[in-house]
Amino acid sequence: MITLDTLTRWLSAPTESEHLEFKEAKLQFDTTKLLRYCVALANEGGGHLVLGVSDRLPRRVVGSQAFAVTSNLNDIKARIVDKLHIRVDAVELAHPEGRVLVFDIPTRPVGQPLAFDGAYLMRAGEDLVPMTPDQLRRIFAEGQPDWFSQLARQDASADEVIALLDTQAYFELLQLPYPTNREGVLARLSGEELITQTASGWNISNLAAILLAKKLDAFSLTLARKAPRVVFYEGTDKTQTREDKPGNRGYAVGFENLVDFVHSAAPQNRSIEQVVREEVKMFPKQALRELIANALVHQDFHASGASVMIEMFSDRIEISNPGTPPIKVERFIDEYRSRNEHLADLMRRLGICEEKGSGVDKVVKAAEAFQLPAPDFRVGELRTTAVLFAHQDFSAMSKSDRLRACYQHCCLMYVSNQRMSNQSLRARFGVSESKAATVSLVIGAAKEAGLIKTDESDTSSTRYARYLPFWA
Repeated sequence: MITLDTLTRWLSAPTESEHLEFKEAKLQFDTTKLLRYCVALANEGGGHLVLGVSDRLPRRVVGSQAFAVTSNLNDIKARIVDKLHIRVDAVELAHPEGRVLVFDIPTRPVGQPLAFDGAYLMRAGEDLVPMTPDQLRRIFAEGQPDWFSQLARQDASADEVIALLDTQAYFELLQLPYPTNREGVLARLSGEELITQTASGWNISNLAAILLAKKLDAFSLTLARKAPRVVFYEGTDKTQTREDKPGNRGYAVGFENLVDFVHSAAPQNRSIEQVVREEVKMFPKQALRELIANALVHQDFHASGASVMIEMFSDRIEISNPGTPPIKVERFIDEYRSRNEHLADLMRRLGICEEKGSGVDKVVKAAEAFQLPAPDFRVGELRTTAVLFAHQDFSAMSKSDRLRACYQHCCLMYVSNQRMSNQSLRARFGVSESKAATVSLVIGAAKEAGLIKTDESDTSSTRYARYLPFWA
């Protein structure tokens, strides 16, 4: 039930979520816009559109006369049913500062995105935009058999199971002794629901194959195309390929060799070598490990003919996966949500992934330790890409490089229960105290861009100011 107490809680929310939208609508609210917001909120799991409240912090009730006449309100509810085929309730709240109208929007039907005028809508910040192909695929796949539980091989004999899957590596990764007989091996795999026994033999799931296959192409061309592909280029673009190496082993049993191969091919980091007096690769192994693991775990397995790509250029490495993330890139450091929980859980137990939410932290920390520009996370319509850059002096960094480094450093300090300061950011950039004024300009620009904010609870002194991420 929506009451004034409910409204009070909503007003104190730090940000609008995918389930809550505020609009002032002091005099009116466009009916077409209402229908579009109903579609977007329903597509994202349902929520509430609140009219009569300012949508900027600090939020306050301003009152709304939109659909104020009872007949108008009933008409608009009927029109929503007619146009969208969902029932939306409307609740009027008599707040001391004015009338507030709340539209209570249900979630869409399972496996069925809603459209208005042919567009499947979702929210992106303040805007309503078409849903991405990745998101539509996820919705249409709801209620269908999970990709991982689908069968890579049916009615295989016990010998075929052992021949197709690297069971020796599986037990080694779990740090368990290898069973003394074949039945013990099959029982363990069956207990993990990687294989299931039938009257005619054993069914091997896609999950078992994608993790443990000795050769993915021994199952099918479709699975073989899910193998990660490594490409090395001669310069900073894709015009000249030096080596193109597709993988073929399962993710878990081939992971360490894949990371070692990519790391060994990276150029040297001369800046770090001068300090530690030993050969150090340009891209830290820990960062490569985390980014490759993330790409494997978080990819969209329903995307046909697409795989994880690892592309190394002379000045950067790009690691990308099919699909778009369920959370915004700005929250990669402090939040975690996987589209493939079963795969992620097994990868963690096999020692491939770290605990939830810690992977990007390690990437950012490694980039700082190796004096690299801040990694960049980019989301396109079909792929998500993480970019690690070669070493670059502070003086050569662009404004966007500096802002990204400032924001990521602020996030890293916050999740470590510390606070960013001018001093800590100077240390991150590897510059002396003489650059304090320049670093202050970076902090000021990050604040103006809405990436960070001053920690008001700490000190009022500008000199000793501490900073928080915008979401803290």
